Amino acid sequence: MLYDYGLKYIIIGDTGVGKSCMLLQFTNKNFQLAHDCTVGVEFGSRMVTVEGRLIKIQIWDTAGQESFRSITRTYYRGAAGALLVYDVTRRETFKHVASWIDDARQHANPNMTFMLIGNKCDLHDRRVVSKEEGEQFAKENGLLFMETSARTAQNIEDAFTKAAAKILQNIHEGVFEVSKESSGITIGYELPGLGSSGGCCSY
Repeated sequence: MLYDYGLKYIIIGDTGVGKSCMLLQFTNKNFQLAHDCTVGVEFGSRMVTVEGRLIKIQIWDTAGQESFRSITRTYYRGAAGALLVYDVTRRETFKHVASWIDDARQHANPNMTFMLIGNKCDLHDRRVVSKEEGEQFAKENGLLFMETSARTAQNIEDAFTKAAAKILQNIHEGVFEVSKESSGITIGYELPGLGSSGGCCSY
């Protein structure tokens, strides 16, 4: 199966914010409430069409626990995009976003595209972080922003594809040197029969 670009993503954020559920919903169209926390890193991939181009998105879902931070940092390098996830029902996960950004920008490609995501937006009665707060933080820090629900699949597709559209824009504007492995972008093909895999789920 030929594709135009392969894009490497990393999903980061505190433990329990729903990173693995987002990955599973995007790759397998599935939500799994019963789950184990991610240990180390899980992987998934999927082919999508963005602006008329066939894109293979390869996603590394990282553990949110502090004890795994050193492992997570090794995956920042060589990623074109990062989905930074917090839980709209747990304010501390939103407060920690700044720390995740600092960590990523210290270890990642300086041209990495960031998408800030407030997950679990379907839990209206438990919300403690407003959409306006997320939007304001994203604006102040030059991030894309979206609220999602891994449970209902709301905006999950858009979160991944809109980040891809921004990366494609950067490619067209010459921001990335696609030939460099550190860009997190490849041009090529994959052999037929290769499928995708989802990670464990933490909603």
